[in-house]
Amino acid sequence: MTTAPLAARLGIPSGPLFFPVTAYGPDGAVDLDTYRTHVRRGVEAGAAAVFACCGTGEFHALTPEEFQACVRAAVEEVAGRVPVVAGAGYGTALAVRYAQLAEAAGADGLLAMPPYLVVAGQEGLLRHYREVAAATALPVIVYQRDNAVFTPDTVVGLARTDGIIGLKDGLGDLDLMQRIVSAVRTEVPGDFLYFNGLPTAEQTQLAYRAIGVPLYSSAVFCFAPEIALAFHRALEAGDDTTVNRLLDGFYRPFVELRARGRGYAVALVKAGVRLRGPAVGEVRPPLHEPSEDHVKQLAEVIERGYALLEKEPEESK
Repeated sequence: MTTAPLAARLGIPSGPLFFPVTAYGPDGAVDLDTYRTHVRRGVEAGAAAVFACCGTGEFHALTPEEFQACVRAAVEEVAGRVPVVAGAGYGTALAVRYAQLAEAAGADGLLAMPPYLVVAGQEGLLRHYREVAAATALPVIVYQRDNAVFTPDTVVGLARTDGIIGLKDGLGDLDLMQRIVSAVRTEVPGDFLYFNGLPTAEQTQLAYRAIGVPLYSSAVFCFAPEIALAFHRALEAGDDTTVNRLLDGFYRPFVELRARGRGYAVALVKAGVRLRGPAVGEVRPPLHEPSEDHVKQLAEVIERGYALLEKEPEESK
């Protein structure tokens, strides 16, 4: 069991976890220069880690060559300031290949996403993630969502696997997560990392913190880092007034807008980046762009969010 030293090696500090979008040019090809700018600005804004080519980064839409080029670009732009974690997914053979490409590109860790399409049993899932973890020396965080949902016993098995250091939850079943946290705490010595990976995780992070899940991904950080940082500061400080003001005035309206279109967990975030940052292009099919009216509403939600920051007490800054 090597979880503790691997977790220490990955070294994710407290702070918003940045999942950059992947930039495309007018011709639809990956635009590495713009991607580098996006990554660099996120790190300079205060990201605690960069998760390159994961869900928000349209892992599903990238060729292996594009994937490796983006991971390498992220590693170079970050320059060791924070960890860079890369996605890996599909069936076992391809997930292993992506893991090895990420390692060759200099990534510090892997986010192992659900296998493609199939609904597998617990024994098959455990074997899949163990093979991915064995394929490189990189620490692995397993992503629970969709067709990869684990029993507490399976997560205990994952936590006992050399190289697997954590679980990211995108399912949202708090009862299951509490039982997972309890089972691993009881059965496996050492630290095991937990992440809230629901879309717009800030909306549920108060509940996740209460069951022992302190880390969370922040899609909002992609396009409004100041809002994401203000929320994180308030959460860490126990500043319920600021947390609730941002939840009520920004996060809830954003989540309600996000729910108005399939794929908006990525497409609406990318639209937000275009509104406030570099020209990262449109999403690739099968995702589609938000409607013009929804983009207009997004701009209004972001503007209201920044206006709320002006009310932030000085002592919480």
